[in-house]
Amino acid sequence: MTRKIIGPFNRVEGDLEVEVEISEGKVTKAWVNSPLYRGFEQIMQGKEPLDALVYTPRICGICSVAQSLACAKALANAQGIKAAENGQLASNIILACENLADHLSHFYLFFMPDFARDEYQYKPWYEEVALRFRAQIGTATNTMLKARAEFIHITGILAGKWPHTLSIQPGGTTTTVSSAEKATLLSILMGFRQFLETELFAAQLEAVSELNSEDELKAWAQEHRQSDFAQFLHIADDLQLSTLGAISAHFMSFGAYRFEDEFLFPQGIWENNRGLSQLNTQLIQEDISHSWMLAQNETAHPFQGTTQPDPEQSKGYSWCKAPRYDDQVMEVGALARQTMAQHSLILDLVNTQQSNVMNRIVARMLELARIVPEMENWCKQIKPNEPFSHQEPMPKEAEGYGLVEAARGSLGHWLRIENGRLKNYQIIAPTTWNFSPRDKNDRAGALEQALLNTAVGEGGNNSVAIQHIVRSFDPCMVCTVH
Repeated sequence: MTRKIIGPFNRVEGDLEVEVEISEGKVTKAWVNSPLYRGFEQIMQGKEPLDALVYTPRICGICSVAQSLACAKALANAQGIKAAENGQLASNIILACENLADHLSHFYLFFMPDFARDEYQYKPWYEEVALRFRAQIGTATNTMLKARAEFIHITGILAGKWPHTLSIQPGGTTTTVSSAEKATLLSILMGFRQFLETELFAAQLEAVSELNSEDELKAWAQEHRQSDFAQFLHIADDLQLSTLGAISAHFMSFGAYRFEDEFLFPQGIWENNRGLSQLNTQLIQEDISHSWMLAQNETAHPFQGTTQPDPEQSKGYSWCKAPRYDDQVMEVGALARQTMAQHSLILDLVNTQQSNVMNRIVARMLELARIVPEMENWCKQIKPNEPFSHQEPMPKEAEGYGLVEAARGSLGHWLRIENGRLKNYQIIAPTTWNFSPRDKNDRAGALEQALLNTAVGEGGNNSVAIQHIVRSFDPCMVCTVH
């Protein structure tokens, strides 16, 4: 039996270490460590409530809009107000822009370059993949980065800047949109659609969105072999990525892109063999039994949770807490969202293969195809001459929570106000869910489970499979420990 520490990982936002126990060439146990403590939840103590809108986006420069929106929703919940319709539409577009840019960067810059590693040089597809996706010098890099940079201009128009925008407020958005700017937004979306339909899919977005089953997906990949997505599907089939990083489907989503009282992708819980059920946020608890935090006797809901670092905790091996829903480990992300949305392709994949490396990537690509047309619709619905935001006084005593779906999954902010100041502020980020340590019952987190039985060779020298599994979750470690 061998124990091996893998890390630090490159092409990952923040610091990550994975320790694995290996027997007969396979992982038999895994411990995921978030080694960087940051302290944002402590920074928030005693601040003016609206000051949180300045601090929270700086948790991360990649998911800053998601953090900003979760904070604004928590403050709005505490105030008992609803954002203006234009503000809701603008917020959806801003968040979608960040999330889709994230999906694109993940696929081209973080995930696909691993298939250009020397370990795969004997594969018949290697030369083509290496030419296209090799880190920094692949032919896809410049094309994708140009399309992404032009796409991000949407956030500049609607939010003033990216990252760390201050335009998202409890009552909506402070940046208004003129008729001319609406036309500019639609023009940018047209250009982004063209990139997706030419390079990533080599097909219309609507045709990708309408794929209903794994068989249809395979047939589509054969017909569109020149596309980057089909290239991934070819690799996935050859390497059997549908069996890699596999865990039972236990998904959660907070609901994505809400307008009025409807979500584009609904909130909910999906459990293997039980199907879909309603989300109850009161069932969320955080366990710190294996975290470097001052011990709590029992798990706590975020409203009652604390963040007090203690590197001397005897059972601790990560700064990450262990969030659980109804005492269960949950996976969050695009695969969870599309399962909750009951998309036929994803349901077919999940029902037959559960959660795995291939399915997580397919779900992210599917969101690119599904959301861009929705962004076009949201832009058309904006009414330039009507308000984008409204203000209400902040109560002296209140509590509130804000739930958002970031690119990587469910993000929640919980706050309590006393005497006009923030008394407590707790955050659970997507990677906190997926990369959590064990809990008091010694149950491993989602990634720790996904790594079990992974073939890594004697002594763990062939760790490329672990790289694929880790990257399939697209970790953002700076969000994990706030």
